[in-house]
Amino acid sequence: MQVIMDDSHVKTNSLKAWVLAARPKTLTGAAVPVMIGTALAMADADGRIAWLPCVLCFLFAFIMQIDANFVNDYFDYKQGNDDAETRLGPLRACSMGWVTPEAMKRALVITTALGCLVGLPLAWIGGWTMILVGAICVLFCFLYTTKLSYLGLGDLLVLVFFGIVPVCLTYYLCLPEEIGTVTGEVFAASLACGFVIDTLLLVNNYRDIDNDRRDGKTTIVVKVGAATGRRLYLASGLVAVALGMVFVFYEHPFACILPASIYPLLHFKAYRHMVSIDKGRELNKVLGETARNMFIYGLLVAIGLLF
Repeated sequence: MQVIMDDSHVKTNSLKAWVLAARPKTLTGAAVPVMIGTALAMADADGRIAWLPCVLCFLFAFIMQIDANFVNDYFDYKQGNDDAETRLGPLRACSMGWVTPEAMKRALVITTALGCLVGLPLAWIGGWTMILVGAICVLFCFLYTTKLSYLGLGDLLVLVFFGIVPVCLTYYLCLPEEIGTVTGEVFAASLACGFVIDTLLLVNNYRDIDNDRRDGKTTIVVKVGAATGRRLYLASGLVAVALGMVFVFYEHPFACILPASIYPLLHFKAYRHMVSIDKGRELNKVLGETARNMFIYGLLVAIGLLF
């Protein structure tokens, strides 16, 4: 999921440096849950949704994703886990000298504050509990990089913060007040979304298994080993498709049929590519394929819901 641009000559703290640091292609992971939540609300309310919370949910998700990238960049650099010589994933701004640590620290404070500012109106729309949810999102944005990713909890956090929370809250906030209840369909769809997005984390951790072992980062792939990690990647995508069967029982059959007819083929192809490459920087190609497949899944679910 690397940004395709010439990064051989990047001026320190330049616009190009900040674009590289923000990693815009990762915004796909932020967009898909909100897109699915919005489509669910439109389907259940016959299009009569509130557009302001929808826009705010998208903005909050985008800003917090960039914030998470900045937090990752800064704290991994400070902890010495971003050696440019041994790093296999997309290069990081601080370790490459594109952005100074002091500037990155200021930037992550600004993006955190901006995310809180954008999310604050949602408290007026959805009640004071939205403040609590927003605060938890910000807290775990920092805890993931600094603590929880070292304890093998990354996959669980993806299910919660890239599945359940954004899908269910977007759905709830966009609905008219007289309908505003999260259904079993919405919860199942949120879990499916989380499993799809977790494929991105799994291939990332599969690529970095040796470096993570060296750094004491006990991801689930480190715990179970590379072979089982590959199978978890395959299973995660297939579980998402299976959870999508719930759409049939809520009279949204196309939201099941469309992704089930296309996404598994793309996912299995990416899995076979992962197996054939096995190790090294070449796995970034699988990372890109997985990000593409993730977006296609979200788009197909959204289109299917609106049929």
